This record gives sequence, C-alpha cells and structure tokens, in this order.
Amino acid sequence: MSKITKAIIPAAGLGTRFLPETKALPKEMLPIVDTPTIQYIVSEAKQSGIKDVLIVIGKGKWSIENHFDANPELEANLAKRGKNDLLKLICKTNDMNIYFTRQSHPHGLGDAIYTARSFVGNEPFAVLLGDDVTQDKIPLTKQLIDSFNQTGAATLAVKRVPHKEVSKYGIIDPAKQVTPGLYNVKRFVEKPDPQTAPSDLAIIGRYILTPQIFTVLSETQPDSSGEIQLTTAIDILNHTQRVFAHEFKGERYDTGNKLSWLETNIKFGLRNSEIADDLKTYLKETVAAMNPKK
Repeated sequence: MSKITKAIIPAAGLGTRFLPETKALPKEMLPIVDTPTIQYIVSEAKQSGIKDVLIVIGKGKWSIENHFDANPELEANLAKRGKNDLLKLICKTNDMNIYFTRQSHPHGLGDAIYTARSFVGNEPFAVLLGDDVTQDKIPLTKQLIDSFNQTGAATLAVKRVPHKEVSKYGIIDPAKQVTPGLYNVKRFVEKPDPQTAPSDLAIIGRYILTPQIFTVLSETQPDSSGEIQLTTAIDILNHTQRVFAHEFKGERYDTGNKLSWLETNIKFGLRNSEIADDLKTYLKETVAAMNPKK
C-alpha cells in the first residue's frame, strides 16, 4: 500500500461571500487573528506527515504564493533587531515542498482536483479544503490517513451537525459502522432537505482519495451551474470500490461565511495570550452596553 505523502489544497474559488474584501485579497488569506487561514491548513498537512502540497489557485491569488515563499530581507531585518519572537511567527516550510498550479476556469471543486492529476500520479492522496479549520489531539488528516492504512479505501471526514442545518452540506447515508466512528456508505446526498436527509453526518473538508477518482471526474457531468461536484464523483466511485466515512469528534471551525469567520476569530482570540484578557473585557463591556440594566 502506498504511503500518503501528497496533498491538494484547492484555493481557486472567487470568495464572493466576502466581497468586497476578496476582490483583491484571496479568501484563503483572510486572517484568523494574525494567521492566514490557509496557513492552518498547510500546518495540518505538515503535522499529518504530508511532504508535498499542491495548492490549486486561480487568477489574482499571487499573495498565497508570496506568503509561502521566503522573505530574506524581512527575516534578516528581524534577526538584526533581535526580534526572534516575530521571526518564529514567519511561516517556514523548509521541510515541505509546496507547489502551485492554476485552475483556468472556475468549474467547481471536482475540476480543481482533476487539475492536480499529474501531480498525484498513481498514488492515494489527501485533499484539504480551506473553509474548515480543525483541531484535535491527532490532526484530522492524520486520522484519515490512519483509517486509510486500515482499509486501503477512499475515506472522507464527516461530523454531526444539527438536523435543521443538513441542507447546507453533503450528507452521507451510512450503511453500517465498521469500527467505532468508521462507516460504510450507501450513498452521498448533496444538500438534502431536512425531512428526507438520511443522517446528520455532514461531509467536512478533508478527504483521502485514490487515483481512480480522476477517471470518474473525467466522466462526471457538470451540474446545473456548470460545476463538477466532487461529492457526485465520490458517489459514483462508491459504486465500484468502497468509500468510508470517518466521524470527526474534534473541533471544527467554519470560515466559509462572514458570521462563522467572525466567530472563529473570537474563539481563537480568546485563546491568544497576547490579547485574550483585553478581548474578554471588551466582549463583556459590549454585551453589557447592549443590555443595560433598567
């Protein structure tokens, strides 16, 4: 069985939910306190043993490349001034290989993955989406790799969501629980109505896929909006080889819309020793001012 050392991070979306900010700044570079969201994604890949990362970008995403490139002048300036605490904060990926490729047209997540077929070759690989920041004792991607090493089959991450919110997600129809937290899957349903949803287990942005997915993607028809859906391709793949779902029980932070991104910033800010006390005081004062005592 091939060892998983490669990962794809799709980052070619237009980020329309965050306009006008994302007209010039990639959504993936929006900070969580002081760290670009995509740096958390790359860090998870690194902590999971990934050595080679391909970031699929679109037009105007050059700042992502700059972020992961070396900045000798800045590093030398900080070192000269003795700013070692700041020097440590600079994203360094010397022990990883980070590559970039362009998705020329926004034809969906499935198309972005298909763009990376030459990079992957004939090996299983990880996919990490930028909207989901996850935290656990064992990184989620490593959990999926461990599951893959047991089954040898494509595995995706799922997490229970409130039933009323299932229409926001791809949902699995679980066949049976093979081991605690690992499910065989009958089918995958994209954004079902809560009244007909087969479960509350929502697909979140982490996958281990086999190279056979590229054949399926090449034959998958675009949906009504002209996009090739990865969930559709995985459902087709499940008809010819097993696909498993691993239930994630750690913390998941959604950065895909304005409110959830703000909530994530507050949660991370309250854990940041530099600003936590002041932020907590500010939040208490703000809430008190909104609800004055009569």
